[in-house]
Amino acid sequence: MNTSNNSRRIVVLDTETTGMNREGGPTYLGHRIIEIGAVEIVNRKLTGRHFHVYIKPDREIQPDAIAVHGITDEFLRDKPEYKDIHEEFLAFIDGAELVAHNAPFDVGFMDNEFSKLDPSIGKTEDYCKITDSLAMAKRMPNMPARKNLDSLAKHFTIDISARVLHGALLDAEILADVFLFMTGGQTAIQFGGDSSGEGGGAGIQRAASGRAPLKVIKASDDELAAHAERLTLLSGEPSW
Repeated sequence: MNTSNNSRRIVVLDTETTGMNREGGPTYLGHRIIEIGAVEIVNRKLTGRHFHVYIKPDREIQPDAIAVHGITDEFLRDKPEYKDIHEEFLAFIDGAELVAHNAPFDVGFMDNEFSKLDPSIGKTEDYCKITDSLAMAKRMPNMPARKNLDSLAKHFTIDISARVLHGALLDAEILADVFLFMTGGQTAIQFGGDSSGEGGGAGIQRAASGRAPLKVIKASDDELAAHAERLTLLSGEPSW
């Protein structure tokens, strides 16, 4: 793998889970991953390759988690289990620099899924270089007081108007934009083609015309429609 700063392969990832595991690590109360979203960056460009899947866990989702991501037990009833998507997921992240916001959270859950499936699989760090964008933001000057994804997106004037609830694929896309700004400016909003907007790139928005439509892996059109319909039924202020 080419590891130069400009040509390295980066996978920006986010997960949603059955619960927050605020104490005791990823195995606390047996919480599991229920959604994975990841996008690929090569040469500081989003390539259009991505991984997105909903996963049926072996336990109920906590109400406070549903309030964050809107994913319900009923919605996941006919989705694959983690063992069914592991090989495809591992192939997508293998050899990449894996970027996540508060990476210990996501990686802890990934390591737990690996271990439950087969301890011989090892850990995420055996397959990827792990970069925590939250830790990066805390080390950088002139950043907002709050370092969550919403605050950083607003700081870099990234349009997050489509973000009603947390969702792994959308959050991974937003984080990809944030990460590009944090590491030297948004050099490529569009997939492929020549990069533009060298430098800080403040004011660039994630408009629909600036991104090629994503073909979601695993989730069918019917599943995505059902998910969208479910989100419209949820009300109340976001909890982040």
